[in-house]
Amino acid sequence: MNFKNFSVPYPVQEKYSRKVAYFSMEFAIHQPLKIYSGGLGFLAGSHLRSAYELGQNLIGVGILWKYGYYDQERNHDQTLEVTWNEKWYSFLEDTGITFQIIIHDHPVWVKAWYLNPETFKTAPLFLLSTDVPENDYVSQTITHRLYDANVATKLAQFILLGVGGAKLIEEIGFSPDIYHLNEAHGISAAFYLYKKWNQQLSELKKRLIFTTHTPEEAGNEKHDIYLCHKMSYFCGLSVEEVKKLYQHDSDQFNHSLAALRFAGLANGVSRLHGEVARNMWGKFENICPIISITNSQNWKYWADKKLYQYMETGDYAAFDDRKRYLKSRTFEIVADQTGKLFDPSVFTIVWARRFAGYKRATLLTQNEERFDALLNNSKYPVQIIWAGKPYPVDHPAISEFNMLVHLSRKYKNMAVLTGYELALSKRLKEAADLWLNTPRVPREASGTSGMTAAMNGAVNFSTYDGWIPEFVRHGVNGFRVPPPGNGKEYTTMAVHEQDEYDLEKIYDILEKEILPLYYENYNAWREIIINGMRDVRFQFDSNRMADEYYSLLYNRL
Repeated sequence: MNFKNFSVPYPVQEKYSRKVAYFSMEFAIHQPLKIYSGGLGFLAGSHLRSAYELGQNLIGVGILWKYGYYDQERNHDQTLEVTWNEKWYSFLEDTGITFQIIIHDHPVWVKAWYLNPETFKTAPLFLLSTDVPENDYVSQTITHRLYDANVATKLAQFILLGVGGAKLIEEIGFSPDIYHLNEAHGISAAFYLYKKWNQQLSELKKRLIFTTHTPEEAGNEKHDIYLCHKMSYFCGLSVEEVKKLYQHDSDQFNHSLAALRFAGLANGVSRLHGEVARNMWGKFENICPIISITNSQNWKYWADKKLYQYMETGDYAAFDDRKRYLKSRTFEIVADQTGKLFDPSVFTIVWARRFAGYKRATLLTQNEERFDALLNNSKYPVQIIWAGKPYPVDHPAISEFNMLVHLSRKYKNMAVLTGYELALSKRLKEAADLWLNTPRVPREASGTSGMTAAMNGAVNFSTYDGWIPEFVRHGVNGFRVPPPGNGKEYTTMAVHEQDEYDLEKIYDILEKEILPLYYENYNAWREIIINGMRDVRFQFDSNRMADEYYSLLYNRL
């Protein structure tokens, strides 16, 4: 295939004709392509699938991670073991394109690989690698591990995505109308383009879009500006020029602030997050407008079509049989990993997502008495499954994971699974009767796992954060923890107060509403499942989201 003067190899719909280059550190396209860590990648993967379905003139730009995020395996005592296994991908095409970029005042060779749209039904995806023999070993390691813990290596990865991605686009002659940064990891592209466009900041603002996913200022990437300069992050600009250009005098370079000042438009990833982001960044002058486009997931890829078929025909016997089958199939994985035999007739709670402190994986276990009573409830029996990947050097999160493993030895109806990637994520959503989500409000920007859970006949139960306020109607299509009230707000509560409040409400709703309904009025429970499946079908399908990116962002600049 000739990659010069590249154009998307499928018919483009007129309303999606503007050329877009979509930069992301991770893409969760399909299980065999392990270049993602969590929600950011799941979102980007669904975006590319919808861009293909809708006929959008969009290409993805990412990085080919040699060892991926990491492989989640077990030590001899079943606790988490982080392993790094080299990945091979025969389905990626060698573009034959190589070029050099400057990192740490040193030329680094970059090689481009290509994922054909027909392979997994996505928009075209170009993946960059420095793992080539022309590079020294240190340069080769830039693309070894996603989100490398070494600060210099991570900055090199950011430069590769931004500067390398911008140079790749020149190499293939794509000439995008819009450069879309999915998070600020690729903001180095702005410095490259600024110099290319004769240092005209107005040109950047005409063509740069930024999506922010982090709802608190402290969570946005900052690095020593002198280290960034030393790493050649600013494409030859001096530190003084950079500070003047992005109007910030701190010695900590704030990647997100730079993106908000260089972009013409930005978006948060839920209505609530849009409000939080506008409040959070509102104290800074000269940032671009921040709208909200709620994250979504690709229905065609994620949903169980037979459940939807039986729902539409009203064949509830077949619907129930299908859900039991899906649970049984996943419980074979549970048995294989843990030696525990779960029962498809028993109410099954699943907590599965990236392990991070604010997501509170162990919240349910913090009241030992109530947790023990829940798992030993003979009237309303329960099974609980946990799964998810901590960041490989996030030792508190790894400790949480291992604590759950140790606790699970006490209960035959509690399991902790490893290998939480796309395939296991789908199986767990099929197995869940209740998809439990417990972030501290308002720290979850969107949270998309519950969307795909609903697409597989699971009922959402969540704290009131991210996309949940836009979706859950309590007792109708899901369940939610009510905000505190009585003059109290989450933002004014101490962490321990919020944890105690949420935990009490979760147990009260579980014990008094959810379990009695499931066991004593299953027809009403099924109606909640079906309402959730219907409500999530279009509003939270990424086709809606991908369409809004064009109508609300790309076509507005």
